[in-house]
Amino acid sequence: MADKKKARVTVDIYGQTYTVVGTEPSSHVRYVASLVDEKMREISKHNRHLDSKRIAVLTAVNSVNEYLKMRDKVKELEEELKNLKG
Repeated sequence: MADKKKARVTVDIYGQTYTVVGTEPSSHVRYVASLVDEKMREISKHNRHLDSKRIAVLTAVNSVNEYLKMRDKVKELEEELKNLKG
């Protein structure tokens, strides 16, 4: 299996510039960064007293929560599909 070439992508998230190094296409990295930026701005809008560090932590907590819910739903649907096939 060939190693994927790593690329550097510069993105802006919540007013800060970051360089992300990875194997994902730059369009994907930019899209992910835009979603993080959007979520941070949404949280900031509803909690104007929070500093950027706390907004980042809340963004991470919200994102992991959403991920876990989706992972559980996928498992549930896979089990449903398995039962339908078997």
